[in-house]
Amino acid sequence: MYAETLTKLIDELKKLPGIGPKSAQRLAFYILQSSAGDVEKLVVAITEAKGKLTHCSVCFNITDMNPCKICENSSRDHSSLCIVAEPKDLVAIERSGEYKGKYHVLGGRISPLDGLGPENLRIKELLERLAKDNFTEIILANSPTAEGEATNIYLTRLIRPLGIKLTRVAYGLPVGADMDYADEATMSKAFEGRREV
Repeated sequence: MYAETLTKLIDELKKLPGIGPKSAQRLAFYILQSSAGDVEKLVVAITEAKGKLTHCSVCFNITDMNPCKICENSSRDHSSLCIVAEPKDLVAIERSGEYKGKYHVLGGRISPLDGLGPENLRIKELLERLAKDNFTEIILANSPTAEGEATNIYLTRLIRPLGIKLTRVAYGLPVGADMDYADEATMSKAFEGRREV
């Protein structure tokens, strides 16, 4: 139905996560309607990101310098380590402004259905950091999914014998949400994570 070149563009855009045929079509037409300068900026941004970004050799966050800015920042709390699955989880925590310690990015969660076991994650590197650095608290910050819980259970079994304080982020009701929209698991976690006022 479309010119071959446009069909190729749509097909490539459909390969992006979360982009179906209709979204790919909208994006393709948006690109076609954009100025040549804007399209060139997009191409340059993608090319630079692919060429310059790498994983930090310490925490495995995505970075354009090694070690990353967080690992290089001497004012951060060197006694706590927050374990996250993906760099986007690290960014979400950083946006809150509440946590000032160090991070370790696993590179995913244990998910046998997706063929991801502990050996596919950066758990070996985590254990090497724990043996080398003097952390007094480890914070597990995995999503409350089946995969996140499986990862937390596995990590708890490995870390608890080391004698380091082990905590996890609380789960529950989001700020501004109505309780009648919360599912049973969320409500249960909200009560488990309650604290004294």
